[in-house]
Amino acid sequence: METKHQRNIPESTDILGETLYSLRLNGLMYAKSELTAPWGIDMPPMNGKMMFHIVTHGCCWLRFPDRESLFLRPGELALLPRGEGHVIASEEHQEGKPFFDIPVKKLSERFEFMRFGGGGEETLLTCGVLSFDHAVGQKLVSQLPQYIHMKSENDRLPGQLQPLIQLMAEEAKFLGTGGETVVAHLADIIVIQAIRYWVEHAKEASKGWLGALKDPKIGKALAVIHARPESTWTVDRLAEQVGMSRSGFSARFTEVIGTSVKQYVTEWRMSLARMKIMQSPVTLAELAEELGYQSEAAFSRAYKRVMGVPPLRKKG
Repeated sequence: METKHQRNIPESTDILGETLYSLRLNGLMYAKSELTAPWGIDMPPMNGKMMFHIVTHGCCWLRFPDRESLFLRPGELALLPRGEGHVIASEEHQEGKPFFDIPVKKLSERFEFMRFGGGGEETLLTCGVLSFDHAVGQKLVSQLPQYIHMKSENDRLPGQLQPLIQLMAEEAKFLGTGGETVVAHLADIIVIQAIRYWVEHAKEASKGWLGALKDPKIGKALAVIHARPESTWTVDRLAEQVGMSRSGFSARFTEVIGTSVKQYVTEWRMSLARMKIMQSPVTLAELAEELGYQSEAAFSRAYKRVMGVPPLRKKG
């Protein structure tokens, strides 16, 4: 049961910022690479992960199986939000050697050093693989393009990224005491800044769920649903939260999101449930209570209706 205090959910001033924070990135692996032409690395797909490449010296090509290649200059960033397989190489059509066939030196648990190539012109890269473990992150990443290329204009990136990438390059170069931690935190910030820049500037980001986050009223409604998924969110209650009439809010929500309030709340809860089931041992009773259902049976019916299969407890 909700208390009077719990009903007063403060208005957020940065819905997009909160959503980006909810990505909860977790660095799995970072690599510092010294590459000399000719060289090519065939990166395997890493589903459910993000990959990034930052060129700190020299230049290179990023090639995809079914799209135009990208040319990366010094200081530029390529982010692959869904971990798509690709080749990164000194020349556009250079053949790539499978990544796991190239010897690396393990500098720490998560940091590797690679020296590879034919001895010609040098390119220095800092790369990483990140995971994200929240339903908000899953939803956000599903809305992003297959890659985000942060280009430099007049040899400079957007102001917020330039000093971060320079600092990361310095830390990766020497990797002194605490360097791995610094690189990991900088990588998180750089990736979030790159996503934020794309969301704020790309025309595609004004549509669908991302566009809804930037809507003053609907964005606030999404924020309170995400913050308190267990709460009894009705059209009336959400309309009151965002200062709209019931009919106006209901119509606007469906227009922007593409589903009704009830359907969105249920699907959101089931997305959270699926993440919890995948990540840790949890009982149906715990899930039902955490997500606002009166019984395991009610929760199970909702889960099967949305996901198509019954919920399964993860065996611990």
